[in-house]
Amino acid sequence: MLPGLTLFAIMFALGLGLQPHALGQIRRRPALVLRVLIGSCVLVPLVALVLLKSPLSAALSAPGRFGIALMAISPSAPLTLRKAGKQGGDHQLAAVLQACAAVGAIVSIPLLADLFRASFAIEGWDIGPRQVAVQVSLAQVLPLLAGLLLRRWRPGLVERLEGPLDKLANGLFLLLVLVVLIRVGPALLPFVAANLVTLGFMAVMVVTALVIGSLAAGSAPGESLTVALVTSMRNPGLAMVFATTYGAEMPAIKLSVLAYLLVTVLLSLPFLRWQKRLLVRV
Repeated sequence: MLPGLTLFAIMFALGLGLQPHALGQIRRRPALVLRVLIGSCVLVPLVALVLLKSPLSAALSAPGRFGIALMAISPSAPLTLRKAGKQGGDHQLAAVLQACAAVGAIVSIPLLADLFRASFAIEGWDIGPRQVAVQVSLAQVLPLLAGLLLRRWRPGLVERLEGPLDKLANGLFLLLVLVVLIRVGPALLPFVAANLVTLGFMAVMVVTALVIGSLAAGSAPGESLTVALVTSMRNPGLAMVFATTYGAEMPAIKLSVLAYLLVTVLLSLPFLRWQKRLLVRV
């Protein structure tokens, strides 16, 4: 209940702050959108496939392998928008690219799931487009569009609601983080200690994704930061849904997903500081 409510509040608040003209960037800059979709929905998962097929991956635990694979095929992290805006990136562009990646995931995730399943001879993980579409639409696209439409139809009301709703979203997010830490913190630390090689693989994934995103960006100030975040930040909520649905017999997969998220956040910090220094010089 709390995760769903938190995500809805965050996406709705972000929609309220999204300017209607921002969607025009899809028409004005189709090449950028296409590069981001290819990078986030195709290249990052393929990098994971190559790494997991390498001889070094034999040292990975089964939950670690599944966690990396699930996060790799799950693009469009909802919190990217907030992070981009707070770090000096283009909040409006991040929203558009994140929404495009969410829609693209409806096609890319089932195809990539089939590819991973065939590559590793895994049975029972038949992830279909309908399941992805329902999850992405309800959790991300619909609340974002609802906020955007409300801003268009009732701008005066939005001006009054935007601040309080943003504070509510922040409060719910902090509460969710606290609840997650209380519930899984004791189990996450032993998992991390026992899966140091897995963390190394996750670090390689995150750095590679940041590089892919940086290369996909244009030359506008803050765009490299924005696109790199959109590309590297994966969707832990979606990965958790798949882990719960198909990997119930292996609960440590969820710990692997959380570990991947933690590695992403930690490695993003120096990248964000470096990008902010570049923006100051511009």
